[in-house]
Amino acid sequence: MWIADNWKDYEVIDTSEGEKLERWGEYILVRPDPQVIWDTPKKDKRWKKHNGHYHRSSKGGGEWEFFDLPNTWQIGYKDLKFNLQPFKFKHTGLFPEQAVNWEWFGDKIRKAGRPVKVLNLFAYTGGATLAAAAAGASVTHVDASKGMVTWAKENAELSGLKDAPIRWLVDDCVKFVEREIRRGNHYDGIIMDPPSYGRGPKGEIWKIEEKVYPLIKLCTQILTDEPLFFLINSYTTGLQPAVLSYMLNTEIVSKFGGSVDAQEIGLPVSCNGLVLPCGASGRWNLS
Repeated sequence: MWIADNWKDYEVIDTSEGEKLERWGEYILVRPDPQVIWDTPKKDKRWKKHNGHYHRSSKGGGEWEFFDLPNTWQIGYKDLKFNLQPFKFKHTGLFPEQAVNWEWFGDKIRKAGRPVKVLNLFAYTGGATLAAAAAGASVTHVDASKGMVTWAKENAELSGLKDAPIRWLVDDCVKFVEREIRRGNHYDGIIMDPPSYGRGPKGEIWKIEEKVYPLIKLCTQILTDEPLFFLINSYTTGLQPAVLSYMLNTEIVSKFGGSVDAQEIGLPVSCNGLVLPCGASGRWNLS
């Protein structure tokens, strides 16, 4: 398992009874987590003295309950800064476990010894975009949500990357890649963080089980002759590391060589030293 264990502003304090107790900067949140199926004793007093609690509804979805939590606040990861805010579907605008992948591709960009162009698909609020840009890459950031792209731009400005070579695009990711193929544009690295289900800006339906493999095939057509890396993330139960590995081996290794590794990613839990699983990632690189 790859573990994002270099955070200072974020911490999983404890987990129990379907929930996780987290510290986001100076604020404490309680949020549901489907991986937490155990009911260990809740000894930390912050379980009862928190700033926000997302309550899951038995009918689906849920709602926040707040206790002295601002509408927005900021945390940092090394030189990167992020605006946070609680919004529906329990999220805050950042997935801290992805920091382990930021470290991986950031190191490859810094050591490339050449200009590096990166495409970030389903780019959300820009964590991976900022990590790639901070490492020295030119980045094309694509997300179907105008609000998420605006949020990502704000994070770039907070991080001192306002003038970095980043293209911000509100677009359907599949259609964008198809147009890039026709235009003859190529990238040294591709990052893909697809949702399980979603809609494009014009109502295009995305179901990961049906769409992700064809998209990987399309993306092989916009890689440079000597690409640097390819990263795909999954929070979908059916897309285990072995599935990610198989897709990357089938489509990318067969064309470019190189090697694939796929693992669960996770976050350390402070109270007991265990690791909370947070999805899976598949990584391809040429070397």
